[in-house]
Amino acid sequence: MGTTSDGGSTAGHDQQAEQAALEAALDATEQGLLFDDDVSTLDKDLGYRGPTACNAAGITYRQLDYWARTGLVEPTVRGATGSGTQRLYSFRDILILKIIKRLLDAGISLQQIRTAVSHLRARGTDDLTRVTLMSDGASVYECTSNDEVIDLLQGGQGVFGIAIGGVWREIEGSLAELPSERTAADEGVEDTAADELAQRRKARQTG
Repeated sequence: MGTTSDGGSTAGHDQQAEQAALEAALDATEQGLLFDDDVSTLDKDLGYRGPTACNAAGITYRQLDYWARTGLVEPTVRGATGSGTQRLYSFRDILILKIIKRLLDAGISLQQIRTAVSHLRARGTDDLTRVTLMSDGASVYECTSNDEVIDLLQGGQGVFGIAIGGVWREIEGSLAELPSERTAADEGVEDTAADELAQRRKARQTG
C-alpha cells in the first residue's frame, strides 16, 4: 500500500512539474523570450550622434553623457576628442543603452547593470542576439537557451526578461527613421569616388 501511495505521489509530483514547465514555457513565449530571433547584420561603419542615440534608446542626453563619462557605455565609432567633436555611437552601443534603460526601469541597481553590460560586451554580436536577460529584481541572469529561461521562470527567479534579439529589431525600426553618419575615413572614400564620377561625366560632355 505504501508503495502504491509513493508511486501515486511521485506521479502527481511529476505531473505538477510538467504543468509548471508548460506554464513557464507559455509565459516565456508570450513575453517573446525564447530563441527564435533572426536579425540583420550590422553596418559597422555607421555612427549615430548623441541625440539620435538618446531618441532610439529612450534616454535623456544627461544619462548618455554621464554613462559615457563613467565608462558604462562609451561611443565606439567616434569619441569626443575635443570641443566641437561629435560623439558617434554604433548600433551595438545603442542596443546596450536601451537594455540599460530597461533594467533601470525594472529597478535593477547600476552596480548589477555594470556587471551585466561587461558580460554582454565580451560577447560577439551574433551571439548577443541569442541572449535573454532575466532578473528577479536584484540579480541579472544571462540565458542562452530555452531551457535556461524556463528553469528561471519555474523557480520564480525570472520576474521579467529582456530578449536582446527583440530589442535589436525595435532599434532597427527606430533608427530607420533617424539620421546616421559614416566615419571620416568612409566619407573620404565616398568623396573621392564622387569626384572621379564627376570627372568622367565632364570628360564625356566635352568629348
